[in-house]
Amino acid sequence: MDLDHDGEYAENIKEDINNQGVYVYKPPKTAKAHGERPPKRRKVLKDNPNQEDESLPFLPLLGGKEKLELAQLRHSTFQQLWSEQEQRIQNILEDVDSDILEKVTSFIRTAFPQSCGGRIPTALINIGSNVSSLSRLLDRLNHKLITAGEGGVVVLESGDAFNLKTALKNIIRTAVTNTEGNEGYQKFLTDRAGPRLLGYDLELLNDYVKRRQVRKLVIAFRDSEAFDPSLLTDLLSLLSSWLDRIPFTLLFGIATSVELFEGRLARSTVALLQGRHFEIHDAGDSIDRVYEALQTNQDVRLWLGHNVTSVLFEKSRDYFQSPEAFGRTVKYAYMSHFFANSLAVLLSDSVSTSLSQSELCEAIRNLPSFRKLCEDLLDSGNPKQVRSLLNDDQFLLQEAKRHVKEGQKMMQHLFQSVKAVSASLRFLRQFNEASISDLSVSALAGELQSSPTIEEILMAIKKLDSESLRNLLVSLTSILVDSSELRTIQDDLQRLVESNKGIGPLRSEYDDRHLVMQTAVVEQRVKLNKAKAKLSSQEIEYTEIVDCFHATFEAFLKETLIKPQALALHEVFVFDLKHPLRDTFAPRSRFAIERALSTPFDYLISTSDDGEGNLSAMQPTTAILYQLYLESGCLVNVYDLWRAFYTIVGGEEGEQYDERMAFTLFYRALSDLKLLGMVKSSRKKIDHIGKTAWKGL
Repeated sequence: MDLDHDGEYAENIKEDINNQGVYVYKPPKTAKAHGERPPKRRKVLKDNPNQEDESLPFLPLLGGKEKLELAQLRHSTFQQLWSEQEQRIQNILEDVDSDILEKVTSFIRTAFPQSCGGRIPTALINIGSNVSSLSRLLDRLNHKLITAGEGGVVVLESGDAFNLKTALKNIIRTAVTNTEGNEGYQKFLTDRAGPRLLGYDLELLNDYVKRRQVRKLVIAFRDSEAFDPSLLTDLLSLLSSWLDRIPFTLLFGIATSVELFEGRLARSTVALLQGRHFEIHDAGDSIDRVYEALQTNQDVRLWLGHNVTSVLFEKSRDYFQSPEAFGRTVKYAYMSHFFANSLAVLLSDSVSTSLSQSELCEAIRNLPSFRKLCEDLLDSGNPKQVRSLLNDDQFLLQEAKRHVKEGQKMMQHLFQSVKAVSASLRFLRQFNEASISDLSVSALAGELQSSPTIEEILMAIKKLDSESLRNLLVSLTSILVDSSELRTIQDDLQRLVESNKGIGPLRSEYDDRHLVMQTAVVEQRVKLNKAKAKLSSQEIEYTEIVDCFHATFEAFLKETLIKPQALALHEVFVFDLKHPLRDTFAPRSRFAIERALSTPFDYLISTSDDGEGNLSAMQPTTAILYQLYLESGCLVNVYDLWRAFYTIVGGEEGEQYDERMAFTLFYRALSDLKLLGMVKSSRKKIDHIGKTAWKGL
């Protein structure tokens, strides 16, 4: 061992340790005191000046090139239009609930324990599956009682009553916070004189009733069938013992029937209640009324198309849907239209040519309805107008606004006709009454005008007597206010009816009562023939009025029951996408690939008449191999696939490609299918490939 070497090594280590750097920690001079807030961070400008404003709910469209003013205008227009529609929905719901609200309020105000024989006044409301209507009713009832200073409503659900103490605590807390708020509830507990009571002691509620002079305290069991019967028995027994000090009134929401609900309770508990039964009507009629208000109002500027309307009512028929849920679905459709369609800005009244943008004008020119408009203008001999639409952005924007206004008027007339047809069906009472929603689905598809319903209505009109026709005209003129022809017919009919000196109403020549049977002997055989009886002068005049009304009403329906898809720029004011966000932002790539491989000339221009057919040599090789692949089973013999491919590509004598080139194209096409995930190597058979995808699945 070399000792000198070891000593030298030890000295080097010692010297390295002595020469190591020393780091001294120096805290900053401007140290913050404990609890002092950090300094506010300085705002830094964004690197990208075109970056979207975080406060803008709707992002710029047109590839991000849309002006921020246009995006803001889309959002403000959406808020304006939907606020109007939402107000209409609320008015309908208030009108629907007004009857049951008045009845329940009257019962609560007039029912007292003294008049109920010492029992608790109880309202049993049968809601069926219409659960949301009970929530609306309780909210409005609570607001009404608080506004009048009479009391309030305490809503208790099964989840709020795990045991008796929890139920009492929730009742007391809800009753106090209903008028005092959370802070008032805490102050009520702490500022109360005397010994501190527990949160579930009804003495607290008694003090609150005395302090606020509450005359009616309604305990509403929203889902009464979900409560534990034993818990409900104990709770009702306790409430009954305090009835002389606290003016309780009970309200039970029943989804089944009163008999089943009563059967779940003990007889002693039922004896404590004195009730009255109420029933809330089904929500189906409410949904029809909501849809009618959203579509047929004269101030509407955006309509739901045939596809969206069909989906909405299929959804409401498949399972129960409340009017609120129906309104939220319509709101989603409105929002989707304004969020994903840059052309929705044309629905705004404040859009002007100063906000025009070349990208927006190009989006208008790419609409299918715009191309159809240009074709119609060319067919009518207006090439200059078409040239201006294609080249002049200002002229295009002005014409687009004009066509949107005209299209909106046509849509308003369309739904006026739907209301007129519905009123006629209700009045005639000869056919199955169709609702506004059913007629709207047919009208939006452009099928109502040629439907048997219209033919039956027009046929029945000719057979109406004067009294029935007069009542029908009164009903139609209230809908078709702007129709001067109907008012003229109504005046003529009124004058004729007043001059009628007969006993019964006037009848036209089309009435079955004017048909008489005539007998004739032909070749010793008796034949019966139908003939018309002789009409009086007033009946002849009435027949002329009927013919005039029939022709006017038929012409009106023919003019207004148009197909919305035929209107210019209907994409702006008619929303008709079943899946708006998916169709706009998430295209179905697999469907597009399958369609491109199945029918490639939907995307490619063919120079041959034979290019449109299936399995044509003019198609791309990958498309040819894919169509052969569709005809095979789970396992495909590669040699058989190659021979079929070569028969098409090379021809029987190899006129198109020689075998070597065709084999190269075959393997390239097979590699494309493998890249798309449609084939894979088979472990069962070496010369086979496995099929991994089927078209449409």
